[in-house]
Amino acid sequence: MKRVFKSLMLSGALATALAACTSQQEMGGELTKSGLNPQDFDTVYVDSIQGEKEVHLYALHNESGMEVCVTNFGGRVVSIVVPDKDGNPTDVVLGYPTAADYFPEVHASDFGSSVGRYANRIQNGKLPINGDTIQLAQNNYGHCLHGGLHGWMYQVYDAEQVDDSTLKLSLTAPDGENNFPGEVKVTVTMKVTEDNALDITYEGTTDKTTVLNMTNHSYFNLNGDPTQPITNCIAQINADQYTPTDNTYMTTGEIAPVEGTPFDFTQPKEIGADFICDEPAEALVAIEDGEDHTGYDHNWVLNTYKDGQGDDSQVCATVYSPITGIQLDVYTNEPGIQFYTGNFQNGTVVGKKGIAYPKNAAFCLESQKFPDTPNKPDWPTCILNPGEKYYSHCVFKFSIHEE
Repeated sequence: MKRVFKSLMLSGALATALAACTSQQEMGGELTKSGLNPQDFDTVYVDSIQGEKEVHLYALHNESGMEVCVTNFGGRVVSIVVPDKDGNPTDVVLGYPTAADYFPEVHASDFGSSVGRYANRIQNGKLPINGDTIQLAQNNYGHCLHGGLHGWMYQVYDAEQVDDSTLKLSLTAPDGENNFPGEVKVTVTMKVTEDNALDITYEGTTDKTTVLNMTNHSYFNLNGDPTQPITNCIAQINADQYTPTDNTYMTTGEIAPVEGTPFDFTQPKEIGADFICDEPAEALVAIEDGEDHTGYDHNWVLNTYKDGQGDDSQVCATVYSPITGIQLDVYTNEPGIQFYTGNFQNGTVVGKKGIAYPKNAAFCLESQKFPDTPNKPDWPTCILNPGEKYYSHCVFKFSIHEE
């Protein structure tokens, strides 16, 4: 499937006027707090699955000074502005300044995206369903990553701005899309709460047995300066175990204790404190094509998930910046969370405000089923059957760290 995109200018005067009107009505024609121009997101994207779909930017905010900007292309969080310890509005996520920058023809990235059908990796792209094995795309070290080459991060969600603080995104994926079975209908509801949280709820149904595992892939830099790495930030993960990986970043099937390893974040420590370790099996150091990809890209087994139920009233992970004082607490009902530290950034990607993002310029905390769960039946299931409802919940809550 080849995708092309075209601007509204090429789609006729009526479409151009409609988009401009929509932008003015929704955004007031002004720059966002993060400096985005909403008109830079008014465009049309065309592909062979969805056809011609309008793309826009939506701003959510509360009365406490928080603003979240989202584009319906890929359901992506483009910016999150929260006050730092001195009250200065600070953008804490990486991203691009225009919609076109997110298109795979321009930049293949997962910045801020609502990922599906299956977040993370499925080994060798082999998907067992009802006794059959379906071959999926192998787009990452021989594995299927984030739904394949044309996952939902590269599709256009329908968007409804419910009110100033709430955006509802919806998408229908046809049976056989990217070789996944079943017509799947999903909604992603993003809400900015008065206590400075971005609350995300994922819901979905299917007409055939399939797999579903969604997440948000925002890249956070709580220092407020994406020219500098986040290795100084202090992290704590509420997990006594993690799922080790091989040198292709695929889970081995083992669930191992974090105690005594670089994966032990049961007590707060700097993210970069244990990047370099003496055990090659820990897969923290990866040299490929002469580039150093040191850092974390692993799944933690959350203590907040017990007996098939996740407790999203408990904090599963916390990170704060000693520079800005901004603290992020994460809550989820999912069994795992992927902690990724921007290991593959190398200064070649230029994002918002013309900033080139260096290695380890951000971290991700992706709530999820464990990677390759379809091939590891002892792990919490990702199977969705007709008549069932998929539900996943994640909250990113911001505050000022208290010593």
